[in-house]
Amino acid sequence: MATFSKNEVYTATEVVRNFSTILNKVAKAEMKRAFIVKNNRFEAVLLNMDEYERLNEAVVLLEAIYTTRKKEDQNG
Repeated sequence: MATFSKNEVYTATEVVRNFSTILNKVAKAEMKRAFIVKNNRFEAVLLNMDEYERLNEAVVLLEAIYTTRKKEDQNG
């Protein structure tokens, strides 16, 4: 489960009304992410490109490790 602070959570309405401000804060890394809530449910997360690329690189690395281990297990 993700942990977050109160200042990272925005309703969908707040995002619509303040999109440029929120986007600029995330893009400039003034905040790491923005959680978007609609109808009292977490629906999305807005990340800056550096954070997205970092997470994507981690996924690629983990997939490579998983594939290697799976091959090793199959080969005995």
